[in-house]
Amino acid sequence: MSTSNSVVYWGTGRRKTSVARVRLVPGNGTITINGRPGDNYLNYNPAYLAAVRAPLQTLGLLTEYDVLVNVRGGGLTGQADAIKQGAARALCELSADNRKPLKTEGHLSRDPRAKERRKYGLKKARKAPQFSKR
Repeated sequence: MSTSNSVVYWGTGRRKTSVARVRLVPGNGTITINGRPGDNYLNYNPAYLAAVRAPLQTLGLLTEYDVLVNVRGGGLTGQADAIKQGAARALCELSADNRKPLKTEGHLSRDPRAKERRKYGLKKARKAPQFSKR
C-alpha cells in the first residue's frame, strides 16, 4: 500500500510499557498491527478490538480511515490501550473539533497505572517475608 500521495495522520500512544505509533490513512476501515490484521494480532478478543476501534467509533469514522499500527512492549492489554490513545491523538491532528468528544470519552488521557517497583527487604513490591514469632 502506497501512502505517498495520500494524507497521513500520526499519533503516539502509551500504556504501561507499551508504545504504539499509529497512522491514519484514508481507506475503508481496516486495522493492521505490526503487519498483521488487527483482529488476528489481538487474538480475536472483543474487548481489545473494541478498545482499538473506540476513538473512531466515537467520531463515526470507523469506515473512513485505515489504521496502521507499529506497537512494541508490554502485553496485549497495554498494547490495545496504547493503540487507542495513539488513534485518538491522530484524530485530533485530523481536526481540532475532534478533541472535545475524544477527551470527554477519555480516549486522550494517559493511564498512569504501572507496575510498582520492588523494595529491598520485601519479596515483591508490598509482600513482606513470612513473619515468625519464635
